[in-house]
Amino acid sequence: MPRYKIDEILDHIHKLQLQLEQEFEQLLFEKRAQFKYTLKKGRVIFDEGVHKFNQRYRTGIWVYLRNARLVHLLTAPVIYSVVFPLLLLDLAIFFYQQICFRVYGIPLVKRANYLVIDRQHLGYLNAIEKLNCVYCGYGNGLIEYVREVVARTEQYWCPIKHARRTPNPHSRVEDFADYGDVEVYQEKLRQLRKALRGE
Repeated sequence: MPRYKIDEILDHIHKLQLQLEQEFEQLLFEKRAQFKYTLKKGRVIFDEGVHKFNQRYRTGIWVYLRNARLVHLLTAPVIYSVVFPLLLLDLAIFFYQQICFRVYGIPLVKRANYLVIDRQHLGYLNAIEKLNCVYCGYGNGLIEYVREVVARTEQYWCPIKHARRTPNPHSRVEDFADYGDVEVYQEKLRQLRKALRGE
């Protein structure tokens, strides 16, 4: 397939992604109205009476534990043990970005854009479910945040596509130099560094 055709498809995908984001925003607006909550400065505010209504659907902790599968109870400590490497990764990426990105002139990735922890405000979840939701929100948000930091690093230092595609490459890869294209690489490196600094 000629490169111009790929560029055309990528441009179409980009336009569809923008359209999809607009649709998600509209859907979220409708869901906020349906489930009676608003966001103020990133904080969830429920309409009066909603929290009490939701609490009626909460499963008590003892009932929740009594009905839990034994395998879930036994593997929970393994799941939660991953919090230590996640915290270490979070700290390492913080220092990495604060030092290296400032030196290279790369805009910092806003951690708060990726770590969205808000499910603990739902009245229909018990304390264990809330803790689980906080943990999953933190873990997945952290990985998204780290991915963006590493993607910007890759764009700055080695913007070359791989010889084979991975299943879910980050969005910056499509602008990288083709694998083996020695004539384009240096110019592409300059362009992408300049573009990154301008973000």
